Amino acid sequence: MKKTTQRRSYHVYVIELSKRVFSENRKFRDANIQYNGTIECLYVGMTSQSPEERFKKHKTGCRTKKGHKISSNIVEKYGLYLRPSLYEHLNPMTKEEALKMEEQLSLELRCKGYAVWFN
Repeated sequence: MKKTTQRRSYHVYVIELSKRVFSENRKFRDANIQYNGTIECLYVGMTSQSPEERFKKHKTGCRTKKGHKISSNIVEKYGLYLRPSLYEHLNPMTKEEALKMEEQLSLELRCKGYAVWFN
């Protein structure tokens, strides 16, 4: 049986959000009941693109050719900049690893006191 190797071409990334997201977005606030307002609000995502390219697409409200939105409204409205110190050491990885890491990293950051949104 031939073993297949998966390409490590996926990345997790973290975007710092304006703290306004906590007061203005009820879903974000409800997802972060532990948040005490002292440190940052964050978005955690995964991509097959570079984190920089994905951030640009979020901020421009990027859509597919068929008109489907592929950016997060939260990042489009509240995204400030990438936080590479929180994710660079994890990349690159396979798609399956990135899917798991997106949630794992989000929960770890919440445990540290950040308010975090992820899909």
